[in-house]
Amino acid sequence: MQILTVIMINSILAVSLNLVTGYTGQLSLGHATFMSLGAYAATLLTLKLDFPFVASLILGAIVAAFFGFIIGVPTLRLKGDYLAIATLGFGEITKNILLNLEFTGGPMGLRGIPKVTNIYIATIVLLLVIFSLNRIMSSRVGKSFIAIREDELAAEAMGINTTKFKILAFTIGAFYAGIAGGLYAFLFRYINPKDFGFMKSIEILCMVVLGGMGNTYGAILGALFITLLPELLRIVSPAIAQYRMVLYGLLLVIMMIVQPEGIISGSLLDKIKPKKKMEKGGQ
Repeated sequence: MQILTVIMINSILAVSLNLVTGYTGQLSLGHATFMSLGAYAATLLTLKLDFPFVASLILGAIVAAFFGFIIGVPTLRLKGDYLAIATLGFGEITKNILLNLEFTGGPMGLRGIPKVTNIYIATIVLLLVIFSLNRIMSSRVGKSFIAIREDELAAEAMGINTTKFKILAFTIGAFYAGIAGGLYAFLFRYINPKDFGFMKSIEILCMVVLGGMGNTYGAILGALFITLLPELLRIVSPAIAQYRMVLYGLLLVIMMIVQPEGIISGSLLDKIKPKKKMEKGGQ
């Protein structure tokens, strides 16, 4: 049951990063940072101020979204590798700040968090995230995200404020990641800044790339695979499990050669979706 709950949480993370990287085309290497901000904010609100679970979860996500906006304003004017380096730097700065603050527990982290998250809560939250994201992507805002991914210069020529929409995507993605962080904290009852380092961000990125960038269900499938793989490796051999990141890299290389668009590609989804019959004139 715990593994299934972690799959739901990782699916939220993958879907949130997919909004930024898959739909909008902005490479972020610090997505786990927003997860950590949501986790710490929700935990501190509960432990220090005795906030209820739902309020702490939502407020923690708002804190993550706020920092997503603050960081997004200056950094999302950058493109490509420069944006990736900027988000990576932000993640390392945040981790070191959390390691040195007294009220965050420093390197010892925060303990004694009440265990509230379960499979039912995580599933409901994931369904709400998927529903809200599908609504966003079917709206004019979602079409603007895709236009920026396809050709930013053409999108600007069509009158789309690319910086505004990139910041919006970054903020929404950070909000979702903050929710996942809160669920994570209330599941394991202990958080440490090292749990949300660079390798965690790479793991989330692997989920998105492996499953298929630019579609929600591919991100969920990638999260399912990446979450189950270490558990399967532990069954085979605990010694092999510690090299999971090497296997992730190998899988990505193979995937880029065999199926560059991921397990679930956009063309595959187009084939699966039922085609609407064209009505003939006069009928």
